[in-house]
Amino acid sequence: MPLTILFIGGTGVISSACVERAVAGGADVTVLNRGTTSLRPLAAGARLLTADARDPASVREALKDRQFDVVADFVAFTPDHVRTDIELFGGGRTGQYVFVSSASAYQTPAGRLPITESTPLRNPFWQYSRDKIACEDVLVAAYRDGGFPVTIVRPSHTYDRTKVPTTGGWTDIARMRRGDPVVIHGDGSSLWTLTHHTDFAKAFVGLLGHPAAIGDSFTITSDEAPSWTQVYATLARAAGAAGAELEAVYVPSTTIAALNAEVGASLLGDKAHSSVFDNSKVKALVPGYVATTPFWRGAAEIVDWYDAHPEQAVVDGRLDALFDQLVAGAVRR
Repeated sequence: MPLTILFIGGTGVISSACVERAVAGGADVTVLNRGTTSLRPLAAGARLLTADARDPASVREALKDRQFDVVADFVAFTPDHVRTDIELFGGGRTGQYVFVSSASAYQTPAGRLPITESTPLRNPFWQYSRDKIACEDVLVAAYRDGGFPVTIVRPSHTYDRTKVPTTGGWTDIARMRRGDPVVIHGDGSSLWTLTHHTDFAKAFVGLLGHPAAIGDSFTITSDEAPSWTQVYATLARAAGAAGAELEAVYVPSTTIAALNAEVGASLLGDKAHSSVFDNSKVKALVPGYVATTPFWRGAAEIVDWYDAHPEQAVVDGRLDALFDQLVAGAVRR
């Protein structure tokens, strides 16, 4: 019998690749989401149920009395979200509940590298990460107290062709192409792990239905960790930006945070610190897992996609102005 899987979400950066891989592997896949327009169409062969994950009554109505071997929630962000899932899928309605947490939940900055699953969970800088930690606390208690069959997965920065993995997104590419310097936080030397979403899906789907994954947590990333300067330079080459070398201005993350709290939270709580991960734990359960899409290839996919979809190549005026302000006040290197 094929594995029956319910994906809550299913059309996001990470989840879309997981749905596609699960379907390709022969699983019986159902996706539950609001059915709104997405840049990533639902994989052929997956069944769609329309409901709002934030409205438990609509979820119950959509699911009725169905049970699943696996339920994977990609859109749970607060303890209330996972408490609702425990109510919906406890009592034997699923053999495994997979919570997609975040590697930003790990101690920030890390006390030592590489980061492993035994690294403490603590992030005093970013509410998003603290909420993910609180979700994990609820789920671990549910497993310990009542046997709720949770598996926790922690991705780091996972991207697809629609996501430019820099502070400014497409605005950075536009600045490169018009010859304006980009702003890189810190001195650009911190190491950052980037994972293509199809690579993440290999390990993720390999954990689904795996009895040894119950009650445990797993980091899933690539083993490639370029510096931030290398990330920007790779994108500049892919974009065919003017000039032979990347033109960049380096600005302390605290300075950026002082001018834009939202951008600053994701820097101080995540990207400002070197993040290199040990994936040996997930590789032990998913033999042969290896990330095979290097970032230079992923960068080319990103630029090609935006060039083919000019309606998505939108410059964020507020970020562009912020970068101009930072450039004007910084010393070029």
